[in-house]
Amino acid sequence: MAVPTPTMGPSALGQTGPGSMAPWCSMSCGLSCYVLGMQELFRGHSKTREFPAHSAKVHLVAWSCNGRRLASGSFDKTASVFLLEKDRLVKENNYRGHGDSVDQLCWHPSNPDLFVTASGDKTIRIWDVRTTKCIATVNTKGENINICWSPDGQTIAVGNKDDVVTFTDAKTHRSKAEEQFKFEVNEISWNNDNNMFFLTNGNGCINILSYPELKPVQSINAHPSNCICIKFDPMGKYFATGSADALVSLWDVDELVCVRCFSRLDWPVRTLSFSHDGKMLASASEDHFIDIAEVETGDKLWEVQCESPTFTVAWHPKRPLLAFACDDKDGKYDSSREAGTVKLFGLPNDS
Repeated sequence: MAVPTPTMGPSALGQTGPGSMAPWCSMSCGLSCYVLGMQELFRGHSKTREFPAHSAKVHLVAWSCNGRRLASGSFDKTASVFLLEKDRLVKENNYRGHGDSVDQLCWHPSNPDLFVTASGDKTIRIWDVRTTKCIATVNTKGENINICWSPDGQTIAVGNKDDVVTFTDAKTHRSKAEEQFKFEVNEISWNNDNNMFFLTNGNGCINILSYPELKPVQSINAHPSNCICIKFDPMGKYFATGSADALVSLWDVDELVCVRCFSRLDWPVRTLSFSHDGKMLASASEDHFIDIAEVETGDKLWEVQCESPTFTVAWHPKRPLLAFACDDKDGKYDSSREAGTVKLFGLPNDS
């Protein structure tokens, strides 16, 4: 497949901060001004801090839509929520109720007080941070392993280990539709326009359904091996997929063609996140670093060093702060005990 030549027009560059400069500062180094500006920023903001969150491995981290809170889900059967205060996370609450590991969670797309968790206990639970209570428990047919909230806030989709995806009304908590797939469903997501539903599968394909009709639109052979994760950029221009072949591929949303591949990781890509401006893409795996690339060129912008595999990354929705969690062990006390910490990169070096 032909790969289009990257273009760097004004729309690809921010109007404030590093991106407000001319697109290309120096043809000799070949890096865009956005990359150079962000590298300069991260040279002074390369600190990573750890925050105790759980008593076992953290599976997922996610920011509320306004960026005030970070939620995490863990093997210890709980979710935790932190408040972001200046340059630190302050634990606000721990949410108990699930009878099994909290494998996935996501926030309401426009209400910063609501989030939903998916668990192996065959339920999903909707929580309200204002009351710190579970406002709904929805029973599902299987052990849940992935979840997403539709961009219009009306529907929650949850997938289980039997490759069944259930669409639940977010207000009535009743099932609206259910689909059994004949392939291994890995990650699910609506597009930003809410009119298509995407699934990555074990055969390396991206399956696209119309929404709400749930009729097959297209199946894309994206990778030669297991296609693990998918994320849409906030601007609605691209989506990215990560695969067991250690590649991240970037796709044009409208044309459904691959425009670029990122190949700096050596292990299966487990997690992806676009920055708030859509210009940076973080990807992570069992490699002991998180790759941060410029979306428009694929150039390496930064790498965040880790001491163990990384399972989840999430850019803040307004600032160049990256939350993540690794398969850390608590070496201070017991080298086999999981640390259960969440981490924040992008803090001032002198903080």
